[in-house]
Parts: sequence; C-alpha cells; structure tokens
Amino acid sequence: MESATLTSPFEKPIPFSCLQVVKFPTAGFSLRSTIRFLFYRINFPNSLIAFFGAKFSFILWTELRDSNSVVSTESSAFLSLFIGRVRYPIAHTAFSTSSFWISLCFVLGDPAATFGQLPCNSLWGFDERNQQNDLGAVVRSGREILFQAFNWESHKYDWWRNLEMKVPDIAKCGFTSAWLPPATHSFAPQGYVPQNLYSLNSSYGSEHQLRALLQKMKQYKVRAMADIVINHRCGTTQGHGGMYNRYDGIPLPWDEHAVTSCTGGLGNQSTGDNFHGFPNIDHSQQFVRKDITAWLQWLRNSVGFQDFRFDFARGYSAKYVKEYIEGAKPLFSVGEYWDSCNYNGHGLDYNQDNHRQRIINWIDGTGQLSTAFDFTTKGILQEAVKGQLWRLRDPQGKPPGLMGWWPSRAVTFLDNHDTGSTQAHWPFPSNHILEDIHSRSSIRIMEAQPNLYSAIIGENVCMKIGDGSWCPTGREWSLATCGHGYAVWQK
Repeated sequence: MESATLTSPFEKPIPFSCLQVVKFPTAGFSLRSTIRFLFYRINFPNSLIAFFGAKFSFILWTELRDSNSVVSTESSAFLSLFIGRVRYPIAHTAFSTSSFWISLCFVLGDPAATFGQLPCNSLWGFDERNQQNDLGAVVRSGREILFQAFNWESHKYDWWRNLEMKVPDIAKCGFTSAWLPPATHSFAPQGYVPQNLYSLNSSYGSEHQLRALLQKMKQYKVRAMADIVINHRCGTTQGHGGMYNRYDGIPLPWDEHAVTSCTGGLGNQSTGDNFHGFPNIDHSQQFVRKDITAWLQWLRNSVGFQDFRFDFARGYSAKYVKEYIEGAKPLFSVGEYWDSCNYNGHGLDYNQDNHRQRIINWIDGTGQLSTAFDFTTKGILQEAVKGQLWRLRDPQGKPPGLMGWWPSRAVTFLDNHDTGSTQAHWPFPSNHILEDIHSRSSIRIMEAQPNLYSAIIGENVCMKIGDGSWCPTGREWSLATCGHGYAVWQK
C-alpha cells in the first residue's frame, strides 16, 4: 500500500527507510519480457547487496548487530554473495507478462541464537506444533529468503494461475516464502481497498485458483505470505455523515462504531496515522479485534497462509499487531512502517537515528514478534550512491539504518510494488559465487568517504565501491571481480 503522506521527493521510492537497493542505468542491456528483479534483503547483520548492470556493479556490505548482543566472529561462515551471472530459472522462464517484479528478502536471525541451528533446506519445515509456543523461531533462523510475487499491475494477468505454474521455479531458486498480493475481495483491483474480507474471489483469480496455488506452494515447501490490509475497509452502505462506513450485507457486518471518529465513524480516535479517503478501522473496539483475529486465524489455519505482512502499519497501534500475531500465530511477520526520513534544507540528514528509532519503537510495541522493513537504510543508500558513500557508516562505525541497531528485526530491501521502477534490471557479471556469508558474519568497515567505501566481511571476502583508490593489504587477497566503481577480493 502506498504511504498516505510523502513529505520529501527523495522518499517516494522509499517506503521503509532501510537498506535501499539502488538501481543504475544498464546501458546496452535489455531483458526481453522486462522481467524485473528487485533484490530484497532481510535481516543480514553483515549484509550484502549486489547490483550489477551492464555498465555498473554495486556491492554493499553492512554490519548488523543485535542491540543486546555482539555478533560472533567465530561463528562466521560465508553468506552467498552472488558475483556472476546467476541464472535463476525464474529469471528466464517465469512470468512472461510485460511487467513483473521479483523481489528477494533475506531475513536475518537473532545473533543470540545458535548459528547453524537449522539446515538451509529446512527453513520452510518448522514444526508448526512447536511454533505455537515459539513465534520467533523463523526470525532467529537467519536463513529466510522472501520473494515478492507481484507488482502493481499483476491483477491484469490471471495471477494465481500464472504463479501456480511457476512455483517449482520459485522453490528451485531457494525462496522460503512468497509474499502474495491481498487475496480478499477489494474495491480496487490491486487489493488494497478491502471490503468483503471472507471472499477470496479477487482480480487476481478465484478462490479455487488461490487454494490451488497455496497447495502447490505447500507441496514445494514455499511458505505463503498474506498481505494483511486492516488499517481501512471500504463500506457497502452509507451511514453516519453520509459516508460509506457501514458493512451491511457481507461477513463482519460492522456499523459506524467500527470506524474511527477522525475518518467519519462513531468509534474512538485513531491510535495511529490516518489513511485518508477510506474509513479507518477502529482497532480499540474489542468486537473489531475479535473479528479480525478470527479472520486471521481463518487465513492461517483454513486458507493456508503461513506468514503475514502488515500493510500501512503506522495506521494503528503496534500493540494490536502483537495481539493479532499471538492469536493467529503466523510463522513470520513483517510490518510496513513507512514514514519520512529526516531532511534539512539541503537534502537528507546524515543522522537518521530518530527515524530508525521510530521503527524500533513499533517493533517493540509488537512484543518483538514482528520484523519491519528497513526504510531507513533504503533512504540512506539512495543518497549514498550519489557520491556520498560517507553516509554508509554512522558515528559508532555501524550501518546507519535499522540494521545497524537491530538486525534480527530489520528487513532490508531494494524495492517493492510501491517504490520500484519498471526500468530496473538486475544482471550479474561473471559467473562467480562466494558462499555462506551469513547474518552473523563479522564486518570491518575500512573506509567510508564521499567517493570510497570498503569493508572486510568475515575472513575471506573484501570489497570496495566508489572511485577512490583502495585495496586490501596482504598477499593472501586475490581479485575476484571488478568493474567501474567496484572491486571484490577473496582469500
């Protein structure tokens, strides 16, 4: 869901201020069906982002540390750094429609957890009986890869049936969860103006097609993430003030008392920011929370969704998200807490501590049960690549976004259906892969200057971006790949 307020032109492509993947022109490169790869990074304490265009390659490594624990250097193995033209099957065979976005998210685990607790190929298969007592198990695994399986135009393309055919490819690529668009009946075709929450017939396809897709995903051990749009709801009939704030004739037949008083209802004041134009749901009403919890349990236990993404999470108190997670018990949750970064008269402030603190406060409000998209990093990174690489280190020598303070709850990303451009392609250069740089890998930031950023990740990978001159000392380092404005070394 697009943010209701955008206070800065810099932030429009930044829904969450977090590690933002930057897109550069790729002269001479075209992808026939304009399939779009958007690289989402979730929760890597020492995170890496790699962007490779025909003329440019960008790799960003960042350190993530839990606020209450120190990243262990002894447990560092190497997370997959893709340097090379990685031929994901889906990149060439999936989604032949003219506009499809592929988004990846890496979920970081809690550094306090024991590394290697779960093998990579078991990420989907958490014992859900144990999950009833441990809602943080997936978050702590540190091995999640989230795939955003839609964009703003996907409703035009028989989407559930299209996705079902590509589930084997999605699974083959190693994705552990696929974020699906809102699946319930909506006043708008994209799904973000819900009305009949119990109707699964949408512009993306029929209920039968959706259930077939979810069954196929279960078969291939790819979890389904539901897009939970519960900040607002479009009414069916006019009520108080002549507004469509009643829900007669459909399941959950609420009246005006389910709508906040600040958006035309007879309920209480909103506990968050208003999303203007539609009746905002009053989550302070017990009957509303009871109904929403039952609906989420239905999505979780009957329909077959396992993960939740909370749309427009600024719109209502985080304590209600906590209640909903505890009631429905999704395996993994992430919130879209998107507000403006801090700007001055000259552009983006260097210090974004207030911005990332607001996201942390929201996560705390959920009882630490939910992660959040790292909009802070996205906002900073988008400016850093404009010859301002000094932004990539905060005064404490840490990454300047949410990932620098609370990596186990930071979902870093490059773009999504709200922020991305249809012209962003993501080709990799030569065919090299360095494996097992993970969420607990150590990082040493060596330089962070206007035209130079360099770091050593773990014990075996070193990189630099920018036009400044730099290389690691020691004969043990060999150049793995390089190009205009970047270089990567390995031992």
